[in-house]
Amino acid sequence: MAARRPKASFAERREERAAIEDPAVVLEAAARFLEARSRSIAEVRRRLGRAGYRTELVEAAIARLTELGMLDDEAFGRAWVESRDRAHPRGEIALRRELSLKGVDRAIVADLLDERRDAAGADPEAIGVDLTAARRLLARNERALRRVADPRQRRQRAYALLARHGFDPETCREASAGVAAASDDAADDAADRVGNESPDGAASEDRPDEG
Repeated sequence: MAARRPKASFAERREERAAIEDPAVVLEAAARFLEARSRSIAEVRRRLGRAGYRTELVEAAIARLTELGMLDDEAFGRAWVESRDRAHPRGEIALRRELSLKGVDRAIVADLLDERRDAAGADPEAIGVDLTAARRLLARNERALRRVADPRQRRQRAYALLARHGFDPETCREASAGVAAASDDAADDAADRVGNESPDGAASEDRPDEG
């Protein structure tokens, strides 16, 4: 039985890729990277560069994918923001940071965030887009926040949660104050219901007169 060939190391694989001269091979590698989800141009460039492909072939693959519409930082950034707003609310600070880490140009990010604010402002009854997202995030964590009995601590916990998710201080204050107030109102309502009930469970106004 023939001995198995040792698995090539990462350095050896990089060296093999550096020797590749066929642009189609690099283009195929880039397309495979895009199969799981959309990526920014910078992400593709970093991935192919780390793999060891020659710079000119990487740039040629990026140019071709851009021509085909498979790479588009504006579309990528817009989809990222919409996905966050829909499923994982983030503040503008976090969105700006995340897109920057993805390598999206600052000008594109600024335009996308302006577009986000403008879309929210089109509704005359709408509140700020970040405040809407902040309240949505707090609603998703309502059960955990309700376990904090002290209103001040509850508000602090809500504020910290929002700050970690990239909301500005003013939005954190306004949204977290609303959580504390809403929880206090719920507690008062519960106390009123208990107080209006007789020991046997009947409402006090339904008890027969005595005497």
